[in-house]
Amino acid sequence: MAKDRLDPALVKLGVVLVVGAMAPLLDSTIVNVALGTLARTFNAPLATVQWVSTGYLLALVLAVPITTWAVDRVGGKRLWLISLGAFLAGSLLSGIAWNLAVLIGFRVVQGLGAGLMLPILQTLLIRAAAGKQIGRLMSVITLPVLAGPILGPVVGGLIVAHWDWRWIFYVNAPLCLLAILLAVVFIPADAPCASGRLDVLGLALLSPALVGVLYGLSEVGSAGGFGSVRVLVPMVAGLVLLGGFVVHALRVDQPLIDLRLFRSRSFATSSTLLLLSGLALFGSMLLLPLYYQDVRGQSIVAAGLLLAPQGIGSLLARGVGGLADRIGARPVVFLGIALTVLGTVPFAFAGAGTNNLVLVAALVVRGVGLSAANLAIMVGAFQGLPAEQIPHASSGIRIMQQLGGSLGTAVLAVILQSQLATQSTASAFGHTFGWALGLSVLAVIPAVLLPRRARHLPDPVAQVDRAGAE
Repeated sequence: MAKDRLDPALVKLGVVLVVGAMAPLLDSTIVNVALGTLARTFNAPLATVQWVSTGYLLALVLAVPITTWAVDRVGGKRLWLISLGAFLAGSLLSGIAWNLAVLIGFRVVQGLGAGLMLPILQTLLIRAAAGKQIGRLMSVITLPVLAGPILGPVVGGLIVAHWDWRWIFYVNAPLCLLAILLAVVFIPADAPCASGRLDVLGLALLSPALVGVLYGLSEVGSAGGFGSVRVLVPMVAGLVLLGGFVVHALRVDQPLIDLRLFRSRSFATSSTLLLLSGLALFGSMLLLPLYYQDVRGQSIVAAGLLLAPQGIGSLLARGVGGLADRIGARPVVFLGIALTVLGTVPFAFAGAGTNNLVLVAALVVRGVGLSAANLAIMVGAFQGLPAEQIPHASSGIRIMQQLGGSLGTAVLAVILQSQLATQSTASAFGHTFGWALGLSVLAVIPAVLLPRRARHLPDPVAQVDRAGAE
């Protein structure tokens, strides 16, 4: 069985990169917990304070599309250090912010660093793996993605309850400094390669397109629904620009993100599933802490701790990536969807008096299901891709996840708001969790198109060597 083990050097690289990725993934959920505190500190309405999160999100999305070009132009290790440095600088500057406008500006710096990091992480690891054992490798990559939304509310609640608000940003410094040190010592140097010129027109179309769509989604809750001008104008403008980018990207030889990847059934299906999993994961992560606080009367810290069982479930599913390598992504995704649905059902019928043990068990099952599905989807997304397409795939996947998360949060926020206007709090949450169930079940449709069996993956390193020889 020794041949089935991951290369120790690859494991070391994965750990080093995950240490850095934990900082931005924890940061977003930590800051969300503290928005009420920031509103009181700066004596500003919540509609204004939410730009602390929205500005970060929009900057993050702006940075993602240039990652593909920048990895080749600058080199993966150097770009990883640059992104960590930008995130660290943004964190420290946010901690010393003297007014709300300055804080929002420094959060944009943070977001730019964060937007580069996850696509770089995926690119460096998939390249180092040489196309082998993608599923087991994804067990390393997706750990911070799943752990961040679980640990963040706990850490944020503790900081808000016991420390000054500035520590929600200073807490990033030790992780970033450790990640920079580990990267300098352990990440192999990679020389920049010829990448051609940056697709400036593609960037001018795609970045504002994503910003427009995500800004519109972020305004859904405060604007009272999808019919508001504040929502429709940026979303429609964003969709028009997105259509322009699609036309442009299919006509040029070196687009910002290569949409020809979607000709691969496996990649196209996996991208769709990542969009839907973002709906189910991040949408429900909005509901769960509110449910514990508003229906069951728990404090912020207690609500964060009560979400920990979902993180435990995610950890229990760590070995699923290797299973997807052996039997294929499709059966594992079906199993993950079934477990996610099973773990969400109790919340659709729960009330203030529901036994806590039932909900704890449900969250463990839900965590296993979400983790299993996400790991298997990632296996399908990268399966069989040549080395030169991996950066494009990493950026594309990150965009789909971000869109899914934003859309899921917006949709469930509107549904919850409309239900609260006509029903009791417990019934409103029950109906909204019912919608979350529907979103999870919807993922079955594209999952049917995933590869039935695992396929032998080409060695991207060998492909690059052959290309160079030619």
